[in-house]
Amino acid sequence: MNSPTYDQLLADGPALIALDERAVRTSIDLVSRLTHADLDTPTPCAGWNLRDLLEHLIIQHYGFAAASRGEDALALWKPSPLSPDPIAEYRAAATHVLSAFAVDGVLERDFPLPEVRGGIVIPAPLAISFHFVDYVVHSWDVARTLGLPVEFDEDVIAAALLVAQAVPGGDVRTLPGASFAPEVLLADGSGLDQVLALLGRSPSWPH
Repeated sequence: MNSPTYDQLLADGPALIALDERAVRTSIDLVSRLTHADLDTPTPCAGWNLRDLLEHLIIQHYGFAAASRGEDALALWKPSPLSPDPIAEYRAAATHVLSAFAVDGVLERDFPLPEVRGGIVIPAPLAISFHFVDYVVHSWDVARTLGLPVEFDEDVIAAALLVAQAVPGGDVRTLPGASFAPEVLLADGSGLDQVLALLGRSPSWPH
């Protein structure tokens, strides 16, 4: 049997939403294990500590949820300081976007994404695939920052690899505000390592 393609992944919207939920719930589980002492810890996201990363993740969730409703809500994509309870704040944001993606008819909508490539409007499955691969990678970011293991089922990694392979590379990765750093050369590694390297992460971080 031939391996699935990215187009086939996008064509099965309900399955894609289910994959996204699994990635996001993994991130919730990991974030729930942080302490306030961890917030100043550096992360694999260059220049960001865990506080910065969480502020970004929270805004991403609310931004994608707004986009799923067709709202070009640029203000929602601006980070704001963490609340005194970052675990509860993150869980609320994550469950909010999962609820937004579960609404009937969401897969037929277009998502305005003001933070991506200077502002684009794209079909729901494509946008949800972006969110999905982000939360596979960001789950790893949080896990590595906290010194915790993270594992995904093979189907999650296979789907994330399809998305990662479709992300444009080259000079666009070096521009200010680029979503991902340039690809990291990887001689060998797991499926998750391959996803990370394609999207500019060193699987051996911080080394």
